[in-house]
Amino acid sequence: MSMINVQDLTFSYEGSSDVIFDHVSFHIDTDWKLGFTGRNGRGKTTFMKLLMGEYEYTGRITASVDFEYFPFEVSDPDQPVYSLAEEICPDAENWQLARELSLLDVSDDVVWRPFSTLSGGEKTKVLLAMLFLKENCFLLIDEPTNHLDENGRRIVSRYLKGKKGFILVSHDRAVLDECTDHTLSINRANIEIETGSYSAWERNKEARDSFEATQNEKLKREIKSLETAAKKAAEHSDKIERSKIGFDPNKTEKSISRRPSMARKAKKIMNRSKAIETRIAGDIEKKSGLLRNIETTASLKLPQMQFFSRRLISVRDLAINYGDRDICSGVSFNIEQGKVTALTGRNGCGKTSIIRLLCGEDVPHTGEVVMNHQLRISRIEQETSDLRGTLADYASDRCFEQSLFLAILRKLGFAREQFATDISGFSDGQKKKVLIAASLCTPAHIYIWDEPLNYLDVVSRKQLEELIISCKPTMLIVEHDETFRRRIGAQEIILTAATFTSV
Repeated sequence: MSMINVQDLTFSYEGSSDVIFDHVSFHIDTDWKLGFTGRNGRGKTTFMKLLMGEYEYTGRITASVDFEYFPFEVSDPDQPVYSLAEEICPDAENWQLARELSLLDVSDDVVWRPFSTLSGGEKTKVLLAMLFLKENCFLLIDEPTNHLDENGRRIVSRYLKGKKGFILVSHDRAVLDECTDHTLSINRANIEIETGSYSAWERNKEARDSFEATQNEKLKREIKSLETAAKKAAEHSDKIERSKIGFDPNKTEKSISRRPSMARKAKKIMNRSKAIETRIAGDIEKKSGLLRNIETTASLKLPQMQFFSRRLISVRDLAINYGDRDICSGVSFNIEQGKVTALTGRNGCGKTSIIRLLCGEDVPHTGEVVMNHQLRISRIEQETSDLRGTLADYASDRCFEQSLFLAILRKLGFAREQFATDISGFSDGQKKKVLIAASLCTPAHIYIWDEPLNYLDVVSRKQLEELIISCKPTMLIVEHDETFRRRIGAQEIILTAATFTSV
């Protein structure tokens, strides 16, 4: 066991006024299984890059272990897996790689195949296996479950549960709960580390937020009461102060001087007024220290259009194939207004191909797809790597209202300073939010979203849950987060390579 010590860490990107870390200090035990959470753009990946020594910073980071970052850069994707393993972990034995791949439910023949021919899930598992063959290293694992199907996520969670000595960045609540024993959170105002799973951290945070909100309301009432008392005391003090200067000879006995007693009374009331003001200032200072870490979110809206018929899309006996490769067959389902339908199944079973077909792309298929040509579709695609340019240019190119687009991004956690930043410099989660905001700017009869939660922080996931539950849109969605699908009440169409099942 050893410690990673972070002392007075301060960092901001060159040319940016936005400070990512501001004099933060904490320590990490290298035996921990540490879940790492926080809203998109808060600096999770940046912190791991700082540990890797890729950026200059002020402060100190000390550790007696080396760091390894996942995913690895693959220099030659066409080389076989065994050759890639020799490059990434040259000290590992073949049997050790075979053992790790077996734990990840990867078949033995994968090691002889070119890396480029593997599926996305296979690539993730192979690189994870190589990562854990590194010795005397603290492992930095960045979003390993994106694009993995449900079964793949369960396998990876089970695998990580049996390991230790890593930081795991993930927004999948079930995965974090399964395989972490500590939680590191980047909040609005500070960084916290707590013992326990993500759910335990979330419960504690909700309790703290609730307590602070109660204290905040109590202080607001006290401050208002004190301000009223201070105003009355000041007015009374001014009245007494004026009366001690002289007296009305028609109303006051001339033989008695009241100036000394009036002066004492005025001083007493003045002191009381100043004491109340001091207490008000103290309460305001205490109040300003509350609510700093509460993640305030605004409700999202979705411009749903009504169609003239109840049924929007009908699919009958659909089969998709690319050359000699059958992707899926025997697929039949209907999409009706006001219903959320989820395509589920293992990677490669045709979910994205069906979405591409419904959105008008040329996908080789047989069977019947019936949809009215007047049907308006708002789509979110998986890929974000081609996003670039300013947000204003993005909105202008797609002909939707810029002010609405930016307002939605603000609700999704964007700072105003980011509006002038090139999209290519955004985090993957922020890029996904650009696509979500664009879809929410687009009036449509049906919203077709392909893995919208990839890289998306938990707070934003909850916003989308609440949006779908409240607006009850017509939606076709591909999403591997089982918790999300259950909460939005999605009807599931489970695809396999040969057929499908409707749930």
